[in-house]
Amino acid sequence: MNFKEEIVIEPGKNWFAESVRELIRYKDLLYFMVIRGIKAKYAQSVLGVSWAIIQPLFTTVVFTIIFGNLVKVSSDGMPYILFSFSGMVIWNYFSNTLTEASNSVVQNASMITKVYFPRIILPLSAAFSKLLDFVIGLAVLIGFLLYFQVVPSLNVLWLPVVVLVMLLFSLGIGSFLSALAVQYRDVKHALSFVVQILMYACPVVYPSSVIPEQYQLLYALNPMVGVIEGFRAAFIPTLAFPYMQFGIGALVSMAVFVGGTAYFNKFERKFADVA
Repeated sequence: MNFKEEIVIEPGKNWFAESVRELIRYKDLLYFMVIRGIKAKYAQSVLGVSWAIIQPLFTTVVFTIIFGNLVKVSSDGMPYILFSFSGMVIWNYFSNTLTEASNSVVQNASMITKVYFPRIILPLSAAFSKLLDFVIGLAVLIGFLLYFQVVPSLNVLWLPVVVLVMLLFSLGIGSFLSALAVQYRDVKHALSFVVQILMYACPVVYPSSVIPEQYQLLYALNPMVGVIEGFRAAFIPTLAFPYMQFGIGALVSMAVFVGGTAYFNKFERKFADVA
């Protein structure tokens, strides 16, 4: 008699702990997916990683001319180009991560249908690969600080926490959208202009201090508000760290991260059928 061994992969009872264990097992795949994401963006590009500088810098110059010089938007007493660029470094990472992560599952449909691996690696690799652009933007920001002779205060110690919250929120939203995009392909088309609109709901070109006091608590529910203002305060000594905004944003970010990854995990088993 011939016996065939059948292996059935089933989700564990604790999906979060199981996901962590699988990510550890497949850490090499995650590494190579991150490297592939970086190479894919800059392959056969004349300027290469310089685009990570050109994009936010050009946008900052335009914002400085329009909002800083013509409209005279407040910049909390700092040079507007420094104010705007510090916001763009964070916003570029968030918007680019959403775009890449939301398309990550659909773009790798052929890979999903052929081999098993933790699908969460796809949005996770998108989020990690964009950290290179963030680091490059951070280096340019440091150049601006040197030019304007600005010395960061002890608030710079908050920088790792700010980056962690930014990463959790981006990954939570990205995981949710990537699972949603498998079922509804128009998510990709809607996201392109939704991200542009959302930028003006964050203190990128204006400080959060212009928001009326009675709406500050509601405004802080957007995690990017605390992240952007916290990022600025980490480098600009004249700005106080926004503990209230950042604290609320951090709690919302953790909730979004858990909710987004849980939604991804719930629909993960259907990806191969509809991707």
